[in-house]
Amino acid sequence: MCAGLSAAFPAAAATDVITLSLEELLNLTVVGASKYAQKQNEVAAAVSVVTRDEIRAFGWRTLDQALATLPGVYTTYDRQSSHLGTRGFSVPGDLNTRLLVTINGNRVNDLVFDTGPTGRDFPLDLALVERIEFIPGPGSAVYGQNAMFGVVNVVTRNGAAMDEGELALGSQPSQGMNEGRVSWGKRLDSGLDVLISASGLRSRGEDRDMEFGSTGISGRAQGLDGERDKEFFGRLGYGPWTLELVHGDRRKDDPTGVYGSDPLVAGQYQGNLYTLAQAQFESPFSDETLQVMGRVFVGQNRYSSRLSYGTPFDFPSVGDWYGGELRLLSTALDGHKLMLGMDLQDITRLNQAVIDPADSANNLLIRSPARRVGIYGQDEWHLADDLTATLGLRMDRNSTTGTHISPRAALIWQAAPSTTLKALAGRAHRAPNANERDYYDDLVLVANPSLDVESVDTLELVANHRVSEDLRLQAAAYRWTMLDQIVPGVDPVSGLSQFQPGGKVVANGLELSADKTWVWGGRLRGSLTLQDARMATGDRLANSPQQLAKFNFSMPWRAAGVSLGYEFQYDSRRKTLDGSWLGGRSLSNLHIRTDRWVDGLELGLTVRNLFNKRFAVPGGTSNWQNALEQDGRSVQFEASYRF
Repeated sequence: MCAGLSAAFPAAAATDVITLSLEELLNLTVVGASKYAQKQNEVAAAVSVVTRDEIRAFGWRTLDQALATLPGVYTTYDRQSSHLGTRGFSVPGDLNTRLLVTINGNRVNDLVFDTGPTGRDFPLDLALVERIEFIPGPGSAVYGQNAMFGVVNVVTRNGAAMDEGELALGSQPSQGMNEGRVSWGKRLDSGLDVLISASGLRSRGEDRDMEFGSTGISGRAQGLDGERDKEFFGRLGYGPWTLELVHGDRRKDDPTGVYGSDPLVAGQYQGNLYTLAQAQFESPFSDETLQVMGRVFVGQNRYSSRLSYGTPFDFPSVGDWYGGELRLLSTALDGHKLMLGMDLQDITRLNQAVIDPADSANNLLIRSPARRVGIYGQDEWHLADDLTATLGLRMDRNSTTGTHISPRAALIWQAAPSTTLKALAGRAHRAPNANERDYYDDLVLVANPSLDVESVDTLELVANHRVSEDLRLQAAAYRWTMLDQIVPGVDPVSGLSQFQPGGKVVANGLELSADKTWVWGGRLRGSLTLQDARMATGDRLANSPQQLAKFNFSMPWRAAGVSLGYEFQYDSRRKTLDGSWLGGRSLSNLHIRTDRWVDGLELGLTVRNLFNKRFAVPGGTSNWQNALEQDGRSVQFEASYRF
């Protein structure tokens, strides 16, 4: 059969989906794990890399669509934001607070809610992404805050990689969605590398029947699911210098009556704005045994919301910050790769507000300025030709919660030329965000200024085996224990809601994955995950499926001049907040692409939820709904032209 396929699909083709061999894929470097370039078998984690080739092969338009194909990862969409679950943990309604998201190493998580954006609120068009690095497990020993269950580092394209202009359009008729992008990039003769891009999207959304819990109200939410997104990215590079600007502005209408607001009322929405800029210098010194990286950064995020409680109320929040980082990487000491770094984030403005347009006496303003300072170090110690130990430690000083230590250790054994074994241990933490600690209205919620950090300890074993030049297998077994999980509770004095430290959560899991390529351009990547996450009482966590199965297959179809990408995902049943269970779901997506018919023109067709399966996911504490039905089949058309 393989011989027949090889004959049908010769090796060289403009529309070949995956242009890298398995060996080249495995040799892709990762910078998000330790903040410097490492081969994947050197990383102290079960790292996964999603390439630009894969993004094109499967037509992914959001970060969560790509991440959902990786071992141990699943998603929840509450018709406002996409929430990422990793290794059995995804509290319904949580805003990815325990996942760190970065763009070229620059932190994206906002300041008020600690949101790690992975859906359409992510402020970068996925067409500008060179690769996505996902490093599961604790990352606080390098990054500090938020990196409890993983780090997502998005590496962008540069001007040389684009080398011309691109104009892209997309349309999804069922939701009245239209999007467009214009980009230009080039490395000039002077050596200056330039990339600039602007994107936009508008969508009508879906009309669907909704129920609103204890209100007894139900009806059709018609015209209440719209969305508007705008994104801008600019990058300049010259020698060791890089300057970047990322801007994203999203407004999403609310059909769910979130936070107990009035059901089926038009004009309710939530919005997120991110502006991030950084200037970076990185260069080797001292006969290339010392590498110095220095960067300064500045950013702002704006959250806006209008919700109706009889009359409209506005809920804006503002976060402004600046900071810097200095990192030294030395190989001067034989057998050691030593890293030492320091970073500072000065949060100059961190405000939450309530505005009543009808009566200013009801207005509320809460200020929470803060400062974060971190010092970190790591030693990659080559004990023998086939044995490496990694020891890391970070100390974080937070102006609101004090000093916290995050260690990690790893032992990596190259047991055979084709086999790598890793033993990993680490601790990560998260300080309460401003909303959890400081927000109050004395009607529903009271503040908890004494709220302290939550932490997670993880033990993990990873095995990688190269069966042949075109087949790789990986297994990862882990156990994590979370202490003092920050959860909604009840203030014993006022009887109102308050964020409080919860009990212990323990999870055990096994992730099995395989990656197979063929010389004719085909690739199959799949995984099976078994996970069990429970509270100290023995109860299973809500929104934590025990089994995940998925595979992605891509191939060129030479006779038609197109390439095909098919993905399948299965999640087992999930528990809701009221203790009931939602059935498991299987989801198929298909993408067809061609760049053969007209020179410079690429056409694509994406069908999501190919078999129109009906399924729902658990709602959060902020939702009237115990379960939220997800989108049915959708068809999207795409066209891009290179000039």
